[in-house]
Amino acid sequence: MIRLEHIHRVFPVGEEEVHALRDVNLHITPGEYVSIMGPSGSGKSTLLNIIGLLDRPSAGVYRLDGEDVTALSDEQQAQVRREKIGFVFQFFHLVPRLSAAENVELPLVLAGVPLSQRAPLVGRLLEDFGMRARARHRPDQLSGGERQRVAIARAMVMQPAVILADEPTGNIDQATGREVFHLLEELNGKGMALLLVTHDPDLGRRARRHVRMVDGQIQSDTGAGA
Repeated sequence: MIRLEHIHRVFPVGEEEVHALRDVNLHITPGEYVSIMGPSGSGKSTLLNIIGLLDRPSAGVYRLDGEDVTALSDEQQAQVRREKIGFVFQFFHLVPRLSAAENVELPLVLAGVPLSQRAPLVGRLLEDFGMRARARHRPDQLSGGERQRVAIARAMVMQPAVILADEPTGNIDQATGREVFHLLEELNGKGMALLLVTHDPDLGRRARRHVRMVDGQIQSDTGAGA
C-alpha cells in the first residue's frame, strides 16, 4: 500500500543544508499497526508528513496503492490525501470557529459530498465517539480529550486506508490518552493501517511493528522483511 524508495528530505538553513531524511526505504501493507520512534530531530514527523502528502521528498519515490504520488500536482495530491489518508495530530488542528460537527463534516464538504449524505454520517460518527451531546460546541468549549475525539472522527469520516497519528496523546492526560489509543486501535482493527509517531515507549510497544529512526535514517524495523 505504502512504499517509500530511497527517500531524502533536505531543508536549507541559512547557507547550510539539514538532511532530515537520508535514503529511507519503507513498505507498509494494508491494515498494519506501526509505531515510529526515535529521539527528537530523528526525522519521525518529517517522514509522517511525506507519507501524508503534506511535504514532498527532495529525492526518491513514494508510491501509494501502486501510484507514484511524488509526481502528482499539489491539487492531485490534495485529492489523494482527502480520499485515502486520515490525520490525528498532537495539537488537534481543529478549525476554531467551527463546531465539533462542522469540523468532522469538513473533509466531506471539501470532497463535494452532498449534504443529504453528510449529515447522517457525521451524526453517526459523533454518536460512536460519544460526542453527539457536544456536536454544536466549538473547540474552545471542549476538553482536550473531547477535541481529540473530534479529530479522530474527522480523520476517519472519509474511511481512509491509513490513519497517521503524530503524538496523539501529547496534549491530554494519561487516562484520556489511553481512551484515545483504544479508539485508534479499534480503527486499526477494522482494517485501517495505523502509523503512530510517539516518544512514549509504552505506547510504542503496543504496535505490532516497530520502526526506530536516528539521524534521519531507519536504524531498525521489526517488519523490514515484509
